[in-house]
Amino acid sequence: MMSVDALQVKAYAKINITLDVLHKRADGYHEVSMIMQAIDLHDTVSLKKQNGDITVEANIPALACDDSNLACRAARLVKENCHIAEGVHIVLDKQIPLAAGLAGGSSNAAAVLKGMNQLWQLGLSQAELEALGASLGSDIPFCLRGGTMLATGRGEILTPLPAMPCCYVVLAKPGICVSTARVYGRYRSAEQVVHPDTQGVIAGLERQDLPAVTQRLCNVLESVTVTEYPLIDELKQSMKRYGVMNSLMSGSGPTVFGLTPDLERANYVADRLGSQFKDKADIRVAKTLARVE
Repeated sequence: MMSVDALQVKAYAKINITLDVLHKRADGYHEVSMIMQAIDLHDTVSLKKQNGDITVEANIPALACDDSNLACRAARLVKENCHIAEGVHIVLDKQIPLAAGLAGGSSNAAAVLKGMNQLWQLGLSQAELEALGASLGSDIPFCLRGGTMLATGRGEILTPLPAMPCCYVVLAKPGICVSTARVYGRYRSAEQVVHPDTQGVIAGLERQDLPAVTQRLCNVLESVTVTEYPLIDELKQSMKRYGVMNSLMSGSGPTVFGLTPDLERANYVADRLGSQFKDKADIRVAKTLARVE
């Protein structure tokens, strides 16, 4: 394989088709069961070998570029575990909104793991990359694989599912910040009445039945986040009123997404949301991805 000194990796966002919290684990994490889906909204992560240590820069001034950044931590993990003497300069071209429930930070870390594996020709297997990723964050193994996956454990145990029928995703990220740890900490399973019909969603995926999948969108963490931030429910209801098949909050929030089979409807919904929630939410249109590069 020809040696390279620099490369770029696309870091794709995700949405949660379902998210169920089963119980609190002995290690302090929560046992979850969720169906995760990659979408084509992505950051671009550039890596270049350099003398010295790890440096990170980003196109968003508000984003920390020190060791608190998952991309930096991923690079340091590979450098130390694989005994790499050189440094690497990482440039993050961010398009995924920050703190959105779309795995932007995790996808950047996954891109760094893949990129460094290629740059230094380390020969790390997919399983080895996922193990490194899981030590940094529960969403990183999914971001390394992409597609449509059932994620269990604390989110790091992945089971491939039939690809989501191709559809368009209207995203609305309100201008609020949500702490994932706080949302999980405030979740009360005993008070949760509705849980995802995971097997029903999987059956719909097997039949490539988009209506069967969309009618079963369910995220138990809405019981916490929507209660605290009514704007999230306003966005959900508006999306439905403008014609998406169904709408849901992704992850611990605050981003809301709606699904529709055609681009024309997605653009119409996005335009209406943009007019209604001007200055209150960042509106995007994306598409589901059957597989990630």
